[in-house]
Amino acid sequence: MRSTRHSPPRNLSVRIIPVLGLLAALLLAIGGPLAPRATAAANPTARAVRIMPLGDSITGSPGCWRAVLWNRLQSTGYTDIDFVGTLGPQGCGQPHDGDNEGHGGELVTNVADQNLLPGRLAATLPDVVVMHFGTNDVWSAIAPDRILAAYSKLVEQMRASNPDMKILVAQLIPMNPGSCTACAQRVVDFNARIPGWARTTSTDRSPVTVVDHWTGFSTATDTYDGVHPNASGDDKIAARWYPALAALLDAGTPGDPGDPGDPGDPGDPGGGQPSCSASFRAPSVWQGGYQGDVTVTNTSTAPVSGWTVTVAPADGARLTQIWGGTLTTASDGTAAVTNEAWNGTLAPGASATFGFIASAPATAGAPSATVTCTARTASP
Repeated sequence: MRSTRHSPPRNLSVRIIPVLGLLAALLLAIGGPLAPRATAAANPTARAVRIMPLGDSITGSPGCWRAVLWNRLQSTGYTDIDFVGTLGPQGCGQPHDGDNEGHGGELVTNVADQNLLPGRLAATLPDVVVMHFGTNDVWSAIAPDRILAAYSKLVEQMRASNPDMKILVAQLIPMNPGSCTACAQRVVDFNARIPGWARTTSTDRSPVTVVDHWTGFSTATDTYDGVHPNASGDDKIAARWYPALAALLDAGTPGDPGDPGDPGDPGDPGGGQPSCSASFRAPSVWQGGYQGDVTVTNTSTAPVSGWTVTVAPADGARLTQIWGGTLTTASDGTAAVTNEAWNGTLAPGASATFGFIASAPATAGAPSATVTCTARTASP
């Protein structure tokens, strides 16, 4: 995925950018932590993907789901990434890249009205924005239309900063503070509007992906005050972001050397027919549902221009929300997931990932699903 590393090393404030060159030279001289990962060393043109966590106190005060997410990405091989933001880490009890753009108390409508985001983007130059923003607006009884207008303005500003920006937008976690009895329903009403807004806002070059953080999240067990996540809530938030973010990282950005969408990709060297395989796993399970990930791999010597995966969940489970694909569900619960425009092209051996949330009966056993894949090629 295209990115250009202009930010300071991990966990250092952007205020010390002027000394970055000297610091990097000193660290390299003593074998410091700027050595690239093995895959980057094999591909000297690779650059870390810059990811901005954007939001309010749920994201930044202290926003420990970011630490959980960071370490899960690292442990599963996504090491060539850089969390960016004009704010630094706030503890969380585990090492992580704590740079973020989560400003406690901010309203997304104020950020849009006051044009606060362009300066933050210019200072950090993200490739991906992970946004959970609007809780304070909902609490303040601001109309959904106005909040979504603010979302649209921020997206315009993101694309002005980077035309290839990839944007993950959360359906907000539930809210039920003692001082706002109407807040719980307001979140439900606002979340219901987000998918439609995203469909009209997304583009092939700069997709907007909705990630459901509401389903399966309990204000009673996953927050400490009806609003802010506790450790259990942090784990659930990270678990929802992970597959959507992993899918973007797996897909890359058109224009990077070696990406399957680059001009000059070779044709089928062996003249074989395109084929693909699919594999399923459930990284997160809770009462009444689970999160599933499906990895699609081109198993042929021919390039694949698109794919469809059939997902048949066991024990009466049904897919309720998806990212990285388009969902069609049959009456028996079998789901067909077709690639998005940005992750359908797979070179031989390349993979893409999509994720989903499934509801399941209370009597269901461990999550399982039968997955099969059908590949497509471009029309001659």
